[in-house]
Amino acid sequence: MREVLRSAIAEAFHEAGIAMRAKDYQTAYRWLERSHILTQRMPLAHAKSHWFMLNLGLLTKDWREVVGQVPRIIAALLFSRIWVPAGNTGRARVSAFSVMPLSAGLEELLRED
Repeated sequence: MREVLRSAIAEAFHEAGIAMRAKDYQTAYRWLERSHILTQRMPLAHAKSHWFMLNLGLLTKDWREVVGQVPRIIAALLFSRIWVPAGNTGRARVSAFSVMPLSAGLEELLRED
């Protein structure tokens, strides 16, 4: 994995953790969505992004998010290397099969050289 991508993933998880501890849940979700997009092809890191979303759902008492993340964690572990919907933010409010547009910045990070 390219170092730039590795750094972007670490930053996303780090910033999400800071936002969660500060109870800035909207910001935490934005960072976790970013981590999800960046890790979709990496089973363990992909599952980690869903695990954090599940925990954030518990913190906010968003039961739809909690229930929706459980199958996504399993799917991340089993299918990340086979197929993922590019740009999908990973939230329970979004179909797990929806392809979503990528920003130019994310597209650049995900480009394989």
